[in-house]
Amino acid sequence: MEKKKTLWYWIITAILSFCIFSGGLAQAMQVEGVLKGFKPLGYPTYFISIIGIWKMLGIIAILIPGFKLLKEWAYAGIFFVMTGAVISHIASNNISGQIVAPLLLAVFTVLSWYLRPANRKIILVN
Repeated sequence: MEKKKTLWYWIITAILSFCIFSGGLAQAMQVEGVLKGFKPLGYPTYFISIIGIWKMLGIIAILIPGFKLLKEWAYAGIFFVMTGAVISHIASNNISGQIVAPLLLAVFTVLSWYLRPANRKIILVN
């Protein structure tokens, strides 16, 4: 059972990492299509780059060994960014298909966090 859980962790984490890191890179580089997607939300252009850089750093923190507390913060940050994207699209009446990807990535973030192996978890001892 533990092997299956670890396998699913790496599959979900690989998909999550690819999507978040590549999206973050496109945001950091301010790719035209990304700017177009953010326009209805009303955020300033510099904000897009900041979010992109933090997304890439978050994925790096999740993937590298050690730094268990940093991983917790990275998972939380990615979850907040993805759910924030969903809420931003809903609040700006830009609901179409724009909320599907961040909603799915928020779910993948929770799954990756939940399935992570013991050596990637903070173990609290009383």
